[in-house]
Amino acid sequence: MRADETLPPIAPGGYPVIGHTLPFLRDRLGFLQQLRAHGPLVRVAVGPKSVTVVNSPDLIHQMLTAQAGYFSKGMLFEKLKLFGSNALPVAEGSRHLTRRRLMQPAFHRERVSHYARTMRDTATAAISTWKEGDELDLKTETQLMAQSIVMSTAFSAHPEPHTARAILTSVDTLFTAALRRALLPVPLLDKLPTRYNRRLARAGDILHQAVTGIITDHRTRPGDYDDVVSMLLDARDETGAPLPDEEILSEVTGLLAAGSETAAVVMAWLFHELGRHADLEARLHTEVDTVLAEEELTADHLPRLTFTRALVQETLRLYSPGWLVTRQAIDTVQLGGYTLPTGTDLLWSPYTLHRDAALYPEPWRFDPDRWLPDRPQPPKHAYIPFGAGKRQCLGDAFAWTEMTIITALIASRWQLRPAPGIRPRPVGAITVHPSVLRMRAEARQNSAIRETV
Repeated sequence: MRADETLPPIAPGGYPVIGHTLPFLRDRLGFLQQLRAHGPLVRVAVGPKSVTVVNSPDLIHQMLTAQAGYFSKGMLFEKLKLFGSNALPVAEGSRHLTRRRLMQPAFHRERVSHYARTMRDTATAAISTWKEGDELDLKTETQLMAQSIVMSTAFSAHPEPHTARAILTSVDTLFTAALRRALLPVPLLDKLPTRYNRRLARAGDILHQAVTGIITDHRTRPGDYDDVVSMLLDARDETGAPLPDEEILSEVTGLLAAGSETAAVVMAWLFHELGRHADLEARLHTEVDTVLAEEELTADHLPRLTFTRALVQETLRLYSPGWLVTRQAIDTVQLGGYTLPTGTDLLWSPYTLHRDAALYPEPWRFDPDRWLPDRPQPPKHAYIPFGAGKRQCLGDAFAWTEMTIITALIASRWQLRPAPGIRPRPVGAITVHPSVLRMRAEARQNSAIRETV
């Protein structure tokens, strides 16, 4: 097709139609994976709208970098404004650039290294509550752990267990609603006083109250804190005025939501895979015991935990949390020889990209050794678990550090065994969740790490 031509309309019997097919309703991830066979760009339908699916890693990179100015974040991120209409993850244009520059120092690599001790102590406190033989809902456990880490490092907050669970439930409720509204948009239903919408409003209220309490405490005792909340309270806009309360609330809420989700599901999947691969688990235990050598884990240990990091890297590939990322053309743009008119909705999937057999040998196999330097590496732009370009995840260094620390700490003390009869499958929620993941905790003998709390 020539560059001056637009994508063809959906023809009967042509491209699959999302939202009107049982395969998509049953298996969102599998349906998107099948679309990769249709070429670099595929037009499908989501409810009443048509969407262009971008499969090519080169075109995805082009869209996220050189041509990023032609696209807004699109339909999913518009619905994520449930967490705050002006927060960094959903901000556009100059507001996004200004807010990113404001938040960047809190996630600089040196500052993240400073967080390592708090991450360690927070995770250690969580896993110290486990008992021999406990059957754990591992996704919930890792979500609570990740939520506690972001709250302790970024907000200096330590909610009681019942409050933490209420916050997590609220975050899950709002994420579910955002995805549902993006995939099956029925704006009228969003405004009706249905039971679902009342539950959604309650979830928003719980989250709002929790975050407001954190901000109020920082304002009451400003000299006691040096964290993201205090940074936002001290910030000034281009006129020298402090940020409006609503914007501070949005930023803190958005960060709390993001910090409760991505790293948590990756950790759940990682230990699921270790439960299936005793040889990899043994290698992890050997590395952790050798590197820590009965010392408390610190940031200085992290560069030597090379196999631990490879396990995280491979889990991010096979179970990439982002299965659905959206964009919308805000001007007519050329992409891969096609003309995309203004208003074109696009989506791409890190999950299906990272499982493409044309890019990764044996893509379904969990193989952390594929990241060894002497092994063939995937093509450039084919591994982007945190995105690329000006909207690459601001917290990627934070997440890498957090996931490495959690993996090492759990491995130093526990072996997690699959509960009988449990066979988790990936589910396309706001991230790639395990359908169910229960694992039995077995204490390791001669644990190589001392108590830290």
